[in-house]
Amino acid sequence: MFSLTILGSGSAGNCAVVETGACKLLIDGGLSARQITMRLASLGIDPAQLDGILLTHEHIDHAGGLRVFCKKNDLPIYCNRLTAEAIRSGDFDFHKNWRLFTTGADFCVKDICVQTFTVLHDAADPVGFVLNHGDASLGFCTDLGFVTKLVSERIRRVRTLVIETNHDVKLLQNDTHRPWPIKQRIMSQHGHLSNEAAASALADLLGNGLQRAILCHLSRDCNRPELAIETARLHLERAGENSLDLHCASQSEVGPRFVIE
Repeated sequence: MFSLTILGSGSAGNCAVVETGACKLLIDGGLSARQITMRLASLGIDPAQLDGILLTHEHIDHAGGLRVFCKKNDLPIYCNRLTAEAIRSGDFDFHKNWRLFTTGADFCVKDICVQTFTVLHDAADPVGFVLNHGDASLGFCTDLGFVTKLVSERIRRVRTLVIETNHDVKLLQNDTHRPWPIKQRIMSQHGHLSNEAAASALADLLGNGLQRAILCHLSRDCNRPELAIETARLHLERAGENSLDLHCASQSEVGPRFVIE
């Protein structure tokens, strides 16, 4: 069995775990080390059972808990060179267990095979993942400002897709707490996907075997789960699809364990 559980996703931190009978991998570590450990424990997983950590990029909401977590658990971190350098430039130079890949390369960790690909985001060298176990496939695209042709091609045949729905454009534009330059950054091609952009990407993927979409990385102030789901559902219905299994990841609670087929 191949499964995915989102431990938490949103502006305050992102972390997920994928499992097979032989392998357990963390994807990102943006929650605190304490929260990662507690949320893994709720699934019956001890950190010592993990086979490694896949890292999409170095931003604090994706890597901020790893310094403390990896001091207690000497786990291999799989990332590209620029991401590793960005993290090691801080107080992470104690960690020696890096497994560096070249962006675009494929590699396997036990019985999970990982495809990596470039995404557009304002980080050193951000990546998305497609994880394969037998015939089961999972796409993981978080923190990207634009779905490029490359991204579309890499995720075209996944069965389950984790995709960012960071903000509602109107809520972001009307937000009084963010200065305009920050709003421009978020809405740029190197920022974050809106509900509408992610929904359009989902509609474009129809007919290729996509069974489930998990909407993630929602802004605390500029989005709501029901709004993200509603926007996605509207785009899918316009494309003639109303049976796609849609879920929204939570920041505060561990999500359900999804079986990937």
